[in-house]
Amino acid sequence: MIHWAARIEKELEKVLQHVTGTQQLRSIYNEKRSQFEIKRNNPKDLVERVARDIARLLNSKRKALEVRDEMLETYMQTCKHKDENPLESSSSLELEFVDDPNFKNKVNYSSSAVQIPTDIYKGSPVILNELNWTQALERVFIENRRDDSSLRWQVFGSATGVTRYYPATPWRAPNKIDLYDVRRIQGPLSVFLLCRSGSVSGLTLKLMKTSVIKMLDTLSDDDYVNVARFNDEADAVVPCFRTLVQANVRNKKIFKEAVMHMQAKGTTDYKSGFTFAFEQLLNESSAPRANCNKMIMMFTDGGEDRAQEIFEKYNWPNKTVRVFTFSVGQHNYDVTPLQWIACANKGYYFEIPSIGAIRINTQEYLDVLGRPMVLAGSKAKQVQWTNVYQDALGLGLVITGTMPVFNLTADRTSSQNQLILGVMGVDIAINEIKKKTPTYRLGANGYTFATDPNGYVLLHPNLRPKVCVEPVTLDFLDAELEDSNKEEIRRQMIDGKSGQRKIKTLIKSVDERYIDEAIRTYTWTPVEGTDYRYPLHPPSWIIFPLSVADFESLLPNSFESEGHIFIAPREYCNDLELSSNNTEFLLNFIALMEKVTPDSKQCDNLLLHNLILDTGIIRQLVDKVWKNKDLNTYGFLAVFAATDGGITRVFPNKAAESWEEDPEPFNASYYRRSLDNRGYIFRAPYRTAGAFQRDAAFILKILTVTVWFGHLSVVGVKLDLEAWVDKFKILASNHTDNRLGPNTVTKCAINDDLFDLLCYLVDDGGFLIMSNQKDDWNKVGMFFSDVDPSLMYALYNNSFYYRKQSFDYQSVCERMPNSEAGAARRGVFVPTIPDFVNLAWWTSAAVDAEGLDSKDRSCVMIQTQYYLSNLSSSFNMLQDCGNCSSAVSFPFRLIHAKRINNTNLLFVVAEKMPCNTCEIEKLSQEEEECILCVARYRKGPSTCFDNNNAENTSDCGRGHSLRPSRVALLLIQLLVLYPVVSPHAHSLLQ
Repeated sequence: MIHWAARIEKELEKVLQHVTGTQQLRSIYNEKRSQFEIKRNNPKDLVERVARDIARLLNSKRKALEVRDEMLETYMQTCKHKDENPLESSSSLELEFVDDPNFKNKVNYSSSAVQIPTDIYKGSPVILNELNWTQALERVFIENRRDDSSLRWQVFGSATGVTRYYPATPWRAPNKIDLYDVRRIQGPLSVFLLCRSGSVSGLTLKLMKTSVIKMLDTLSDDDYVNVARFNDEADAVVPCFRTLVQANVRNKKIFKEAVMHMQAKGTTDYKSGFTFAFEQLLNESSAPRANCNKMIMMFTDGGEDRAQEIFEKYNWPNKTVRVFTFSVGQHNYDVTPLQWIACANKGYYFEIPSIGAIRINTQEYLDVLGRPMVLAGSKAKQVQWTNVYQDALGLGLVITGTMPVFNLTADRTSSQNQLILGVMGVDIAINEIKKKTPTYRLGANGYTFATDPNGYVLLHPNLRPKVCVEPVTLDFLDAELEDSNKEEIRRQMIDGKSGQRKIKTLIKSVDERYIDEAIRTYTWTPVEGTDYRYPLHPPSWIIFPLSVADFESLLPNSFESEGHIFIAPREYCNDLELSSNNTEFLLNFIALMEKVTPDSKQCDNLLLHNLILDTGIIRQLVDKVWKNKDLNTYGFLAVFAATDGGITRVFPNKAAESWEEDPEPFNASYYRRSLDNRGYIFRAPYRTAGAFQRDAAFILKILTVTVWFGHLSVVGVKLDLEAWVDKFKILASNHTDNRLGPNTVTKCAINDDLFDLLCYLVDDGGFLIMSNQKDDWNKVGMFFSDVDPSLMYALYNNSFYYRKQSFDYQSVCERMPNSEAGAARRGVFVPTIPDFVNLAWWTSAAVDAEGLDSKDRSCVMIQTQYYLSNLSSSFNMLQDCGNCSSAVSFPFRLIHAKRINNTNLLFVVAEKMPCNTCEIEKLSQEEEECILCVARYRKGPSTCFDNNNAENTSDCGRGHSLRPSRVALLLIQLLVLYPVVSPHAHSLLQ
């Protein structure tokens, strides 16, 4: 078998070198040496320069934000509210909109626009007065844009839920009730307590669950939370969340699902619930940020216990934890204890009689939490940059700089001056930040990214959100394959330190089929004036062309003789129109080159010169080598080359018809893997079990790398599978196996002989490349466990392959029935007769339409990949089938395995399985959805505004009841029942 492997190695080396022309390509680069120079990259200088550019961009937006914030606060000090006839001062305009590519939308620059959530009454004096005084912002918005034309959306979100934004554009309402509310972006640290005693049932239980779900939506990734249920005992609704956990999208989904499954039973004991909550909040080791804005939110239908001894033990006299109480549902219980609990602990008391009252009452607590911040004045005026999210108006991925707007009225004894009026915001598209990074100057495997204090990335090549309705929260350790070195890098970035580290790590390929072990050098530094960190992984060298060659070979009329050209769709010049169609993009490029020179100021000279330089080099390779070879003689269907400059040439031209690789080499899996692997990289067209493509079965790719002083080209061929299988069987067919007898020759050539062997070539990801069994030809490209499960297991069990499991946090799953996270579960709540005749139930049913969305949901999937170990010698093994299904005296088979040198292939020879079936674990690459309970390091805030001795806590919700009159309820219920009861009454009378 070692002899066979050596023959295969020798044949591959000879044929591939001869046909691809790698040696000639090196000579061509030598001849062109005068046309370019090579400079060494300085990662530290590069990362610091880019960080400064990003800081200047963000700081320019911050200044515009500060101007608007100060102006609005000053204006509010002299503004008088009008409580009489507010409708007289309100107005609406018919505006004309024009397309603006900067906003990817139709806009009007002469006016701002307002969005009011559907569940807020637009005619109330509070809302109309707010529309009047925020109108003054329009002039400032316009002046800001005049000073900085790169500004995108400028926004003010008020504490009442109203949004004023500029420039004006039609609001993109979702396909459901429009409840978009800017107040959702704020949130504290908290423990939610749900009473689940036996008295909580029917509508009340439904209201309680929905209230907690809506409350969770007000929390952000900067907050920590836990949710507990209590009756006579208390425990967490999610067993694996034993301490406070980050209130990210993933954890909130887990909480919501657990809340919806909660059942009511037992008796009410406030002491058990509050004890659980205080111990969670006061445990300093439970969360890095558990030292700011602590609060408890209790949802119950009522009770008589005040749990005073618990507050005396844990919270008094400092009252560092605020307690908010919610009386849920229609009931006759005394709510005085709930009011007292809230008022005695610097909180607030709310009533939620119906679902219509949930959204308002689950967000009013933000006014209470904002009091110390307002009283702190300018110390609390800090710009905060958000995580990445999808812009509601269509701008794409953005971040927003936000600054609170305080009520600075002169009367310092009124509670009015404790209120946050709203939040001022300015958007920055992620693409604007990307333009500050040297994307194509870092090579195919060099990249930049940025993180925030939570460890989330706002820039990363693996940041590819697929669900647009949720915040984009991808941790650095989730964007890459996690290891201890990256954990330390992440910690240092979060702590705001600069550094550089060279590590050996695992890399997942672009197509997520392969795992490679590679060397990466990370360099990082803080972005001044922000909480962001900017790291990058650059190449060691970079090419700078000095002169350009002719680009006539880019013309389509040369394709027939010189092969088809694919050009990477890069922004070579400002006026170049991009297109997903390669031919159209190529024609656009040629048309522009007839108007401008490669040294034009509107073009990226480095990109353009590299493109033209590589075009001429690969054209010479075609003329000197490829045109002189009869590919069919060697069993090849095509030969190709791709370069850093963005050129991919496929020869002959007809082979381009079946070319499916990405025209951007930096995005192509084969190109990027070539950088991290030595020798020839084989890859078959990917197939899953049962997904056969007859034409693709005869195509195979072989890839090799040519590096010359840092410049990279990848050359390769497409193989005719049938021709190479015949050659494969010949190369492995002339060695005697004495174990079977002195005259017995074992070989891979014949298919029906008694002593035939199973011969395979399997790549480093565990995918079948070649087989001597004709029945396996349509399985080329499949995971080997789907071809021969017991043989793949033997290779894994004997350490030829390692298994690596990772998690895809950007997966998309079908929405499960009756599991809408943002609303009550459909089909679970069945109204009782009292519910049916209750006005609150009808109100709930009408408003509960939010969340009726059938779109896909985001989820976490476990991915499993296999990769070859470092074993290089030949190994023999004996596989025991164990419980053999057929009656055989010797249920074993002999297996030989040998790594083919200078390739990513494993040569496997095995006897046929003596059993029909074998009880052995079948390895799989199928993805599975999972729920994770993980906590990661985060940096706490440098300042905290959760307490101020001047705070007025007298307004705590005491006596504010929104319950409808019982007489009115009775009358309405009689009216509702009359149409139902009346026909039956008439029939009885008759």
